[in-house]
Amino acid sequence: MDMGAMNDPERLFFFDLACKTAKAAYDENPLDADNLTRWGGALLELSQMQNGPEGLKCLEDAESKLEEALRIDSNKADALWCLGNALTSRGFFTSDTIPANECFEKATGCFQKAVDVEPANELYRKSLELSSKAPELHMEIHRQIASQASQAPPSSSNARQSKKKKDNDFWYDVGGWAILCVGFAAWIAMAKNQPQEAPQPPHM
Repeated sequence: MDMGAMNDPERLFFFDLACKTAKAAYDENPLDADNLTRWGGALLELSQMQNGPEGLKCLEDAESKLEEALRIDSNKADALWCLGNALTSRGFFTSDTIPANECFEKATGCFQKAVDVEPANELYRKSLELSSKAPELHMEIHRQIASQASQAPPSSSNARQSKKKKDNDFWYDVGGWAILCVGFAAWIAMAKNQPQEAPQPPHM
């Protein structure tokens, strides 16, 4: 399956179905760390397709599932890596520097643990390298936002609504960037241990 060839509705359908499949498997076996990791990964993908509170809720749910997987197997590298991506994305959703940097610090710890478990994994190593740049990027983003806000003329109610929409779209883009390569390559990696057939996207 070529995930890159799928459009947004197909991706939404695919990962929503993946979440439902994982939930059904969880109801039968709540101690399956592989299933919890797949569930968290699917939620992480869904967060890229949601704006504002909906996207943040998906991130929070993803973190919960991944942390649960790590309580079962603390050395599960793919779960550590996905949790690092979720925390990085949450940091960019957070406007305050201190809590954002706390997210970035936790993410770096997850990436480091993943590298410790699988030191030859190039994706984990690259994620660890990029995570060190997140605080600086976060500061630069907010500096630019503040600069644009200070230069903006007084706006009407409609203009304020338009600005709010643009800001939401902007944060959606940042969140998508922050989730480092969590697309189909990650899904394939997690699906290697999947005993069931992965859900198929609709034919359109």
